[in-house]
Amino acid sequence: PSVRPGQPSLEISDTMSKIGLFYASESGNTEKIAKRIQRDHFDPGTLDIHDLQRATAESFGSYDALIIGTPTVGMGDYPDALDGFLPTLQAADLTGKTVALFGLGDQENYSGEFVDALGMVHEEIESRGATIIGYWPTDGYDYEFSKADLGDGQFCGLVLDVDNQPELTSERLATWIAEVKPALLASLA
Repeated sequence: PSVRPGQPSLEISDTMSKIGLFYASESGNTEKIAKRIQRDHFDPGTLDIHDLQRATAESFGSYDALIIGTPTVGMGDYPDALDGFLPTLQAADLTGKTVALFGLGDQENYSGEFVDALGMVHEEIESRGATIIGYWPTDGYDYEFSKADLGDGQFCGLVLDVDNQPELTSERLATWIAEVKPALLASLA
């Protein structure tokens, strides 16, 4: 934009006009989903991907729209990368930011803690003042307990089980992106 003489220039960060997708991945599945989101669902240059192992407070805080993805590992735990990023997340003020969440889990082998990390991230993000979008129906899943289950027929974000329901992943992802993309893009304006 042009600036008249005597007026200060307005510097706008490149990232403020993009969506930041931050993910943690243990087996590589969450990273694959993150790359699919970028490649198949957003125009080039619209969405930046960050592995939480290398993310900084500055990179995380520089986006007004965020997508955060995590698997659940072990008996309902955070993956190492997310666990290491928690102090940064806990110090963040997310007021005014729009955030969509997705999680990967195994509903057959870990039915009692299905996508628990997603639910725990939701609590962290919500308590920091973010506007969370992209809740997902619990119908179509078979599990005993999940911290991501809000108790009203919805998960706190998209839930994918690439181990037991891989045939549903593309359709679920496309449906969820169609829901969250307009709100994410609108928050950049």
